[in-house]
Amino acid sequence: MKQLLQTILQPIVRHPESLTITETTEDRKVVYTVNAHEEDIGRIIGKGGRAIKAVRTIMTAANDDPSVRVFVDVE
Repeated sequence: MKQLLQTILQPIVRHPESLTITETTEDRKVVYTVNAHEEDIGRIIGKGGRAIKAVRTIMTAANDDPSVRVFVDVE
């Protein structure tokens, strides 16, 4: 899943070398925290949050375990 998120975000950002994704697992929740260059945060979020909403939808659909929820946070 982390690799999928990396594959989705890499072409969007202008500074792919500063893109880091941290995976945190709690009870029945997996949180992917995306850290990127300051200029790229807006590109990841998109106009009106459309891009990050689409990324979250893809990540939720790719989740094969219905007992685990997937979250994507951008910092």
